Amino acid sequence: MGANKQPFYITTAISYVNGSPHLGHAYEQILTDVMARFKRLDGHDVMFLTGTDEHGQKVAKTAEKNGMAPKDFCDQVAQEFIAMTDQLNISNDDFIRTTEERHYKASQAIWNAIKENNPDDIYLGKYEGWYSVRDEGYFAESELTEGVDADGNKHKLAPSGAPVEWVEEESYFFRLSAYTDKLLDFFAANPDFIEPESRRNEIISFVKSGLQDISISRTNFTWGVPVPGDERHVMYVWLDALTNYITGIGYPETGGEAYKKFWPADYHVIGKDIIRFHCIYWPAFLMAANLQLPKKIFAHGFINVDGAKMSKSVGNVIAPQDLIDTYGLDQTRYLLMREVSHGNDGNFSHEHAITRINSDLANGLGNLVQRTLSMIHKNCDAQIPSPNELNDDDKKLLDHAHNRLVKPVIEEVDQMRFNRALENIWRLVNDANAYVDAQAPWALKKEDPERMKTVLYVLAETIRVLGIITQAVTPSSSSKMLDQLKIDADKRDFSFINSEHQLQPETAIDKPQGIFPRLDTAEKAA
Repeated sequence: MGANKQPFYITTAISYVNGSPHLGHAYEQILTDVMARFKRLDGHDVMFLTGTDEHGQKVAKTAEKNGMAPKDFCDQVAQEFIAMTDQLNISNDDFIRTTEERHYKASQAIWNAIKENNPDDIYLGKYEGWYSVRDEGYFAESELTEGVDADGNKHKLAPSGAPVEWVEEESYFFRLSAYTDKLLDFFAANPDFIEPESRRNEIISFVKSGLQDISISRTNFTWGVPVPGDERHVMYVWLDALTNYITGIGYPETGGEAYKKFWPADYHVIGKDIIRFHCIYWPAFLMAANLQLPKKIFAHGFINVDGAKMSKSVGNVIAPQDLIDTYGLDQTRYLLMREVSHGNDGNFSHEHAITRINSDLANGLGNLVQRTLSMIHKNCDAQIPSPNELNDDDKKLLDHAHNRLVKPVIEEVDQMRFNRALENIWRLVNDANAYVDAQAPWALKKEDPERMKTVLYVLAETIRVLGIITQAVTPSSSSKMLDQLKIDADKRDFSFINSEHQLQPETAIDKPQGIFPRLDTAEKAA
């Protein structure tokens, strides 16, 4: 399988090591992981990169505040993010840290590539302007608002609400202004480059307003990648950080196997708050370095908690492990993918989480698996029964499973519409449960035991298909489903979702174990 499928490269925005992982980080990791897993199941050779962004003034200041050297601070926080990928069962193929030697090499190489290919695009000057340490970004006066701190002092604020400070220093600049028309032409020729459409429109509007050259080095701190040939300067953190996407596949060795196979990336998955850096700066840097641009940048929304933005001051920040401890890992993964629509903000509430998990997982898929396999174990000598002649109801359910499921699911997945993909899958879950109720195999046990065997076989085969197609979202639970049906490990990808690879009758099964236990509403709410 997969011999004719294109390699697939997907990245998350690497996480900034200025604090511990929270629900927003978990959402982005799971979102990207689900896409990577779907693509592997569909036969693609997948490269999935995530990691941590560890340079910049903000990191240096936070490390100092904690009485630590920047590298020691980054080592500590990066381990928390690495641990999060394990907690969430993320299937990344590599984890890049921007403090690694390979990344220093790649970052300096792209600087040199820009200078070699477009010598006028990097020049030395003096920077004067408003800079947000928290955003690691520069902002024009027209973008700023005014705010008041707890002491009543007025501050100018970036669009994110972060305070800005006036900075004056010698700096290398990147001639971003020269790329206004080039970027607009590229966006026009590649209408799917930025998704969703609202983010694309936002970026196009910003570029049309005219781009200014940007400072790409700093001299008032040293925590960063040294500028090649002038180590008084360190590289602007966004030029350094964005380069991770090619570091992870071997850049500057553009003739290497990984780079040739996976670049340009199929998807950069990022938060909507950093689209300017990814959709304007990064494409311009790549153009200047004479490198190909990624195929698509998907900007997801934020996860709010009970309708409010997560904030330490509000006290509503949720750690990923808290959700796992409360609901279970696969339940958490399913919940986040099911509840957030394409590129929009999502809202998390404990009350709704319990309702969704109980409805879809416990009462829906979990109950279907448990009652079907329990009846087979009890009434069919613990073996997959042999079906007899199929009637129209049997054929309709199996046709849905074998012929009308994978294609529409993949179509939604390719557009990052995982909520719609899951809606499609759960139509089969609901059809199967309706089929159970209509056929009533418990009654057929006495009335027509041969018919009971056919019904149970059709249900078991439907569960096999559901077990395969849900693996991307609920990998551990789906694996348990397939284990209970004794499906070989090498027969669990989408090429086996068809009538040619149906369950083998007389396969012995063990006593079934519950997959998705029902959550106690009162206990979990407390």
